Amino acid sequence: MKKIEELSQNDLNILNTKLGHYALLRSKKVNLRRAIDEAKYSNEIREKQIELIKLHNWVIKNEKKVIVLFEGRDAAGKGGAIRRITEYINPRHFRIVALNVPTYDEKKQWFFQRYINQFPKPGEIAFFDRSWYNRAVVEPVNDFCDQKEYEIFMSQVNDFERMLIESDIYLLKLYFSITKEEQARRFDDIKNSPLKRWKITPVDEKAQSLWNEYTKYKERMFEETNSEHAPWEIIDANRKTKARLKAITYVLNNIPYQEKN
Repeated sequence: MKKIEELSQNDLNILNTKLGHYALLRSKKVNLRRAIDEAKYSNEIREKQIELIKLHNWVIKNEKKVIVLFEGRDAAGKGGAIRRITEYINPRHFRIVALNVPTYDEKKQWFFQRYINQFPKPGEIAFFDRSWYNRAVVEPVNDFCDQKEYEIFMSQVNDFERMLIESDIYLLKLYFSITKEEQARRFDDIKNSPLKRWKITPVDEKAQSLWNEYTKYKERMFEETNSEHAPWEIIDANRKTKARLKAITYVLNNIPYQEKN
């Protein structure tokens, strides 16, 4: 009874909703504060998903082209954020791009070509779960490219992105930032789950030992590619729920769709 008395009237109102009831009943051990936080999150993300539908309808109707990049360390929550963003929007008018290792032919092409092939058509949004910025961090850290290839990329990427924007493409760049301790905790969680274990790759296995190398290249990436025309939005992703809400909010605030609520 004491815990209930400590709750505000607003907290009690939240608990006395369908979302509040579900949050209370989904766990065997009742935790009022956790249930309130879950209900608040569910309500807020639902409202933002409604706005995303409006945004997407505007993109489709006006034949706009949108690219959203999701970058960050392994296990930072990029995929989960993409799933929340795309959960209710029209599946015929967006694509999720998560490219595999380049083929022999792709290795011989201009580096950006394989990404250009995945660009949105008019009336489409493309969500990149990792993008050409692999070459800014992941590839040099893991020796997947040489120093010359890396430097060429760094000298070209800002001009490349400027050309996209000048071609009437909306380009948003999100970076999900987590601590070393949180990454280690999430790796343990993935390894101990039979449903998630497949996510661990050889690159993931080395991520903790190469943490400082990743940091060095990440900092240079921010320093040289946080341009005025295509800035980075750095999202604190240690709490997945807050990171997802912030990512959705950034997308909503940076696409000038009509009928905003």
